[in-house]
Order: sequence, then C-alpha cells, then structure tokens
Amino acid sequence: MAVQSICTNILRAGKHKIAQVAASKFYSTKQQDPGFGLLFDIDGVLIRGKKPIPAAQKAFRNLTRPDGKFKVPTVFVTNAGNALARTKAEQLSNAMGVEITSEQVMMSHSPLRMFPEYHDKCVLLSGQGPVDDIAKKIGFTNYVTIDQIRNAFPNLDMVDHQRRPKLSPSSRSDPFPKIDAVILFGEPVRWETNLQIIIDVLLTHGKLDGPALDNDDEQLPVLACNMDLLWMSDSHMPRFGHGTFLHCLESVYEKLVGRPLTYSALMGKPSEVTYIYAEQLIKRIAGKMGFTAPIKNLYAIGDNPMADIYGANLFNKRLNSATPATSQQPWRQLHANIRNITTSATDPNSNVIPPKPSPFIREVESCHSVLVCTGVYSPEPGYGSKYQIPPVFHGPRDMEFDVSLCVPTFITHDADEAVNKITELENFDLET
Repeated sequence: MAVQSICTNILRAGKHKIAQVAASKFYSTKQQDPGFGLLFDIDGVLIRGKKPIPAAQKAFRNLTRPDGKFKVPTVFVTNAGNALARTKAEQLSNAMGVEITSEQVMMSHSPLRMFPEYHDKCVLLSGQGPVDDIAKKIGFTNYVTIDQIRNAFPNLDMVDHQRRPKLSPSSRSDPFPKIDAVILFGEPVRWETNLQIIIDVLLTHGKLDGPALDNDDEQLPVLACNMDLLWMSDSHMPRFGHGTFLHCLESVYEKLVGRPLTYSALMGKPSEVTYIYAEQLIKRIAGKMGFTAPIKNLYAIGDNPMADIYGANLFNKRLNSATPATSQQPWRQLHANIRNITTSATDPNSNVIPPKPSPFIREVESCHSVLVCTGVYSPEPGYGSKYQIPPVFHGPRDMEFDVSLCVPTFITHDADEAVNKITELENFDLET
C-alpha cells in the first residue's frame, strides 16, 4: 500500500483521537493534586536557538505559583547531550523566567545511569562540551576522550592537513589502556576525526596499540544518546543532529566490516528507555511536591513527529500492552537497574532515581503526544486538519517504522495552547 494511502487511512482514524481523549474520564471533579505530569521538549517548543518562544513563557507563568513553585509535576526531556543538567536548568530558568531545577531536566544521556555495568569499564567518550564532567556525574569512573587518543596517536587523525603532526610522534613509554565500550553523547565538532577514531577503536577491539582484527563474532559495546536526525535552532530550516552522525558511523562501519554496527543501547527520544526514566522522574518530583494522587497520565509536548511524537506513542503502546517489551533491553532488567540507583548524599540536586517508590509499581496508564507548530513541524494554514505524516522515516535505523505512531494525540499551535488544552482535558484549574 502506498505511503499516502496509509497516511490517509491513519488520519481518518486519528480524527477521533481528540474526542476520545476529551471523553475519557480522567477525573470527575477538579482536584487539588494533579493526577498527570508534563514532559516538555525544549528546542522548538520552549526556545529557538537562544531565544525563548513568547507563548512558552506565558505557559510557564500559568504553570507556576507566585512563589515560583510548579503547580503540576513537570520534567524537561531534551535530546541535547552536550551539557550538564545543571547548566541546561540555568539556561531554561533564565529563558522561561521561572526557577527550574537540575532535577527537572532530563538530558539524552541521563538514562545511562540505568546501565551501571558499564560505569567501571574503560569507555571512550564522543561528543562535545564537558563530556568528562558529564561522565563523572552519570557515574563513569574510567574513561578516555577523543582528544586523549589524538594526543597519544597523532597519526590517526589525518583528514585535516592543517592538524596533521609536523614531526614524527615519539614512542610512548606507557601502553594505552584497552577500551571496553564506546559512549556516544552527541554530535562532535569534527565529524571526520570522531568517525575515524571510533572506527579505529571498533576495528582494534579497543586495543589501539595493536592491529585491526578480523573477528566476525565480536564487537565492542556501543551506547548512543540522541537519535535526532534533525533539530530546530534559530535557523529557518532544521539542522543535522546526532542521528545524522550515527547514520554516517553505521554506514562507514558496515562498508568496512561487511556487517551492521550493533548498539548495546539507544537513548534519547524516541527510545522507550528514555520514557521509562522520565516516568520514574515524574513520580519522584510529584512526591517531593507533596502530591498524593497517583500520576495516571503523561503528556509529552514536542515539535518533532519522528522523535517526540513517535516516542510518546510507542511508550503509550507499551503501557497498554499485555506483555510490555523493548527492543533494547527487557523492561524488568531496566527496572532492576533503576532500583539499584540511589540518591547521592553529597548532591541533593543530583538527577538520579531513588530506590523508592519501587519502579515495579506502575501507576501511569497512558502517555499522550502533543505536537506543537513552533519547531521542526511547520504546518500549512489550518494546521489542525491538515497534518501530514512525513513519507520518509527519520527515526533510528534499529527502530521499525510504524506510521500510525507519528500521529499525535492532538496538535496545538504552541506550548501555551498545549497547556490550556491539557488542563482542560484533566479538569484541572490552573487558577487554584
């Protein structure tokens, strides 16, 4: 069946989504404690480049009390991975004009806390920004960076003639440590350097002092964060994201080795791992806010149909599945990993998940996707009735494309309209 026909059929069925959501009885009366949580994307929803979107600022004035406290449990789920959560929280606070804590900010690399089996291994870090500080904050204790490899092996980075070593490198007295895994935080500044060195590490099985090996049965673990092919800055068109870099890495590796690159984990939207983590974070924040009503509904507000909408709908599908599963790792094991994470006593703002309440107790019943028109998705006039599913899948290679998951629960013009629609559906009075 042609993509256009599939899209037409989905849209016909999707026209009833808003009515179904409105008709469902979330709560029969207005409640002091909200039984829902908000998951906000950042770029294209709240800000464009470094400029805040005015409608988003208005939304947050309504979502906060005079003392600056949020009225509804709110988490910011971004696919950015080039900064600490604390830094992103400060930037958001300045942009939105409200106090946002680092605990509320979930970076694309935050779910790496759920994989403690890699924290003591020697890992290679790829990305930009303070990657070493990010790694420490997550829990990694032994790592090397691309620049450290360049310094140890100057002749490995040969594409840029201006950066080639002028003199023959002196021999090292100390052996370089064996690398056990590769962690991809986000898109690097010099793609050719990172592509070359990551491939070198994979081909040598982490032993850069030795030759490339030909072994079809082994590959170093690769854990990647942020799968966005495109993202929206202050340009009038979307820009390349880390997903584009991953596509390049996958293509080069398969061309050289003859088999696909295997990921041990993929994080960031639309990964289910990200929403599992966000669910627990919302529950923790709700508890700290003193709310006792269980969180039944999550609303994921984003601008990218292939990331924000697809991921929220996929998570919702799993929530409503009799046998929940994930293509990356069994939920039971992920939940066990969350249970093993404890709050740092030395950092009260540490963005970690406490062992209680038990993540095995599932309270969330649904995750609704809300598409706004201020970022990657830019509709024609009459946006509510003319939503078009992109005919080409921009999601990660390892995720099967289901066009029905690109259809949002509902579409709003901006974040302010989204908040008003959600609180109306939940029968929650923002004035109280």
